[in-house]
Amino acid sequence: MPRLMLPWQAAALIAVACVVVGEGARGIAWLYRRRVRRELPDNAGRTISGGAAFFREAGIIFALYGLWQLAGSYSLGRSSDAVAHGAWVWHVERLWHLPDEAAVQRLIIGTPWLVRACNVYYATMHFGALILLLLWLFFRHRDAYPRARFTIAATTAACLVVALVPVAPPRLVNVGMIDVARVYHESVYTSTLTVDQYSAMPSVHVAWAAIVPLVVVRAGRSRWRWLTILHFPLTVFVVVATANHYWADGIVALFLLAMVLAAQHVGDRLRRRVPWTRQKSTAVIRRSPRSADSPATPIVHPTANRSQRTPAPGRLPLRPFPAGSGSDRHTGPRRPEAPARRPDRDFRPD
Repeated sequence: MPRLMLPWQAAALIAVACVVVGEGARGIAWLYRRRVRRELPDNAGRTISGGAAFFREAGIIFALYGLWQLAGSYSLGRSSDAVAHGAWVWHVERLWHLPDEAAVQRLIIGTPWLVRACNVYYATMHFGALILLLLWLFFRHRDAYPRARFTIAATTAACLVVALVPVAPPRLVNVGMIDVARVYHESVYTSTLTVDQYSAMPSVHVAWAAIVPLVVVRAGRSRWRWLTILHFPLTVFVVVATANHYWADGIVALFLLAMVLAAQHVGDRLRRRVPWTRQKSTAVIRRSPRSADSPATPIVHPTANRSQRTPAPGRLPLRPFPAGSGSDRHTGPRRPEAPARRPDRDFRPD
């Protein structure tokens, strides 16, 4: 199977190109407003602004991907240290009485089509599901996109920091497991053992697979959104059955994700308590066009009671009409009623 992941150099070039296209679209809209002295038509304005935002976000995602690939090429130890660390993780799991990863792999060894399906799932679905999630959020739930992007970026960065300590996966440690992807010629790695193959701890696959259903269930409204939960156990099964990760790799990844979510929650609470970040009053205040020094007059909804309206400068306040006193269209003070004229008794008609 060909290696589907881009090198960091290609990701950096794509990120720069996306940012240039996005900012170029915004520049075209700005030049149009400057030269024509009016706004773009509604359809064209929405298309340009949406396209600029899309390419800008795509540039950010490719830039983060390039940083991830670049950071994954560094390690704080040697390959011999990675194998020793992998053997130590295997020993600790046996002390904790965790299930044997080799027993999970034996469930698929005798079924070639199942082995191939697991290899394809491992190679494609971690990135595929994440890209589909970001596209779905950007076009359908834009308000939830920034938070999800931060969760993904922060969790991945935390995993990269831990991955600086090299840990060999089970397929490279003598623990009785085989590299099924290499046996079926479907490995995404080259024949040369590089640094990124010794970054089993923690599992980014498991972290991303946990983020996808968390975001979809929270942002979505369809009843089908609950099916995305299946992506998480399937990913855990695949990464263990293909001998690419230990159980402990997924546990550490989930712990880092929980720390990121807790930090986001604390940040939200602090922003609500800080005075200058609270939501300001939505009351609209206008000033009289006659003078800039005239007192401000709040705008009152037209259906409000007339007795509750603030009078404009120079006008008498309105008094509420008693029940049954007639139409409420009278806007000035009521005039006193004139007494009824009595007919002259000496008057005689002809």
